[in-house]
Amino acid sequence: MIEGILDLFVDPFIGNQSFQKGMIGGLLVAIVCGVVGCFVILKRMAFLGDAISHSMIAGVTAGYLVMQILFNSEANATGMLVGSMLAGLFTVGMISFVSRVSRIKEDTAIGIMYTGVFAGGSILAAVFSHRIHVDLMHFFMGSVLVIPDSYLWMMAIVSAVVLAVVILFFRHFQITTFDPVMAASIGIPVVVFDYLLTTCTSLVVISAVNIVGIILVVGLLVTPAATAYLLCDRLSRMMLVSAAFGCSSVIGGMYIACWVGNIFVGPSIVAFGTLQFLFVLAVAPRYGLIAGWLRRRSMVPQQIVEDVLGCFRYRRNGTATVTQIASAIGKSQERTRKALRSLQRQDLLQSDGNSFQLTKSGRREAKRLLRAHRLWETYLQHVGVPEEQLHTHADLLEHVHDEETVDYLDDVLGHPTHDPHGAEIPEDFVHLVPGAIVKASLLREGRSAVVVSIPDSLSEFGIVAGDTITAGVRSDDNKYWTFTAASGETIQLDHAQADMVDVEVLD
Repeated sequence: MIEGILDLFVDPFIGNQSFQKGMIGGLLVAIVCGVVGCFVILKRMAFLGDAISHSMIAGVTAGYLVMQILFNSEANATGMLVGSMLAGLFTVGMISFVSRVSRIKEDTAIGIMYTGVFAGGSILAAVFSHRIHVDLMHFFMGSVLVIPDSYLWMMAIVSAVVLAVVILFFRHFQITTFDPVMAASIGIPVVVFDYLLTTCTSLVVISAVNIVGIILVVGLLVTPAATAYLLCDRLSRMMLVSAAFGCSSVIGGMYIACWVGNIFVGPSIVAFGTLQFLFVLAVAPRYGLIAGWLRRRSMVPQQIVEDVLGCFRYRRNGTATVTQIASAIGKSQERTRKALRSLQRQDLLQSDGNSFQLTKSGRREAKRLLRAHRLWETYLQHVGVPEEQLHTHADLLEHVHDEETVDYLDDVLGHPTHDPHGAEIPEDFVHLVPGAIVKASLLREGRSAVVVSIPDSLSEFGIVAGDTITAGVRSDDNKYWTFTAASGETIQLDHAQADMVDVEVLD
């Protein structure tokens, strides 16, 4: 097999070291495409690369005409490079102009301008077909095995220039890619670096067209970078891995094309890169399909986890076995064990081998669920749900227990102390901590606090900022709060008035 690989470098049917030159040119383009492609996919510029590649036909056609009319000679690599680059920059400039001065979004502007420039180039090639001699098949599908020396030098120069720009301005490109707002706030000219990156992308696309052709150039620009994106979380490492995948795509694609025969090398390169991407997509350790499937398989729905926590609040001794928990929540023992393991990893449960009990954190979480459950029951009764259905509906709604929602329910209901069944609703232990500034309406019986502020409209009650008050028993069906000052004076406030008084919670 090794001899077969080496034979490709001296195969007389390929001749004139074209395979070697194609390999060198392909690797140069693969490296620079891999590096720039990382910015392309992170900034979601893949469609822009496609636009630049298609606009090149207008640049190549114009380059041929200029060389023939002005210099009376056939176009060379330099003429094609200049024409293609000008066409690419013109397309990018028009896209930016249209998207900035009109309500047309950038993706729509790309579709309009690149098809227009592409169509204009095709018409120009047809009208001046007697002057222009373009091998359209190789232009569209690539011609890596017949690269002239001038093209090889052009690729080397373009690769060196683009890589030098990326290395010199790496930090600027990095911050403008991930956080353009922050970049602008620290004085980095975001628009300048956007255009600089677009120029580099244009040069890379122009170089890559000679390898894979105009149709498949986006594949070489995007696929290796997307493959690296599945494996890396750091941009610098992603660039190295992307360049490596680009090189392997070129090497694998060229060998396959030469061994199979009768197929274009460009499509073979892109197809090899696509197969690499699909393989990595399947086996990537963090973002791959298999890893995702295993992760989902091991995950336990949050609702089941919360149901397990909830079942402990009804157990007097605070312990339960797997069988008891599974029966209480109505799930299989296998799913219950997964939920228990998840709770143990979160330090919410502890086990002595046979039974489970809540940890301090677990008791707090269970208390939070109990508070949400009983507030939901109270709310459901308030809106007219039949009493026999309160518990069932609250069991579903208790999983909506984010702090903002629970606080809203508590306030709308007037901070109830008991649910419809007469069970006590746990107080707002999240906010009622020593030193916290809260509304006086949150204080339960026996809680003491120092008045921080009180409106002038309540001055008639004789309490001022700095006084210590203690909450007493609520009266008139919990509609009025009773507070006793240190002086012994007792006052009663309704809900709205109690909300006006800010207090600092004491121990």
